[in-house]
Amino acid sequence: MKESDLYLPLKQFLESQDYEVKGEVQDCDVLAVRGEEVPIVVELKLSLNLNVVLQAVERLSLTSKVYIGIPKHCKILNRQHKQIIKLLRMLGLGLVVIDSNHGGGSVKVLLDPGEYRPRQSKHRQERLLGEFIKRVGDPNLGGTEKRKGIMTAYRQRALEIARFLEKQGPAKASHIAQTLQQPTARNILYKDVYGWFDRVSLGVYELSPRGKQENLLWNEKIENSRAVIADQG
Repeated sequence: MKESDLYLPLKQFLESQDYEVKGEVQDCDVLAVRGEEVPIVVELKLSLNLNVVLQAVERLSLTSKVYIGIPKHCKILNRQHKQIIKLLRMLGLGLVVIDSNHGGGSVKVLLDPGEYRPRQSKHRQERLLGEFIKRVGDPNLGGTEKRKGIMTAYRQRALEIARFLEKQGPAKASHIAQTLQQPTARNILYKDVYGWFDRVSLGVYELSPRGKQENLLWNEKIENSRAVIADQG
């Protein structure tokens, strides 16, 4: 398939709406004009990539109605449809999908260009800033792979409890909470999100074998991150 295979179905679609359409006008793949209206520019590509997005953004200096035209069965669009639509909406770009094999071709408009004003989530912002404030120090290197685990404020509190149990041995949840001045200690021990704690009796917990192993690993990660930050500083 060639990019030019997308042109005729798109041309027929636009002409059915009384546009006059011409291909390869200066740097534009497709230019459509209807009366005194703002012209439409469409950039054709076989797949969505950064190159076509940059081209389309450049065309915004010519007109506010810029579309990207891609084949109907575009793999990246099928995989990341929601994120792609959101990105193009933020950039003020439109998107059309073209099926060049469907009875001479068909075109579907997925997104029209327009000004984008994102709706901010106060709740998510509060959670973001809450995590920032609660987190002690700067234990993560920006860009760290999250699948390997990152240090969160919750994990920091759990590690503090793990270190306490490693030194003191089995202890009551109330005693841990009071000693560490950590009101959420009972809840962390009870939920045991990371599998670090074993309950030995009512309200009494000790460090599990997994907790001992991962406590050591996390302490090493923290020291390595500190060393890297110190070297770069």
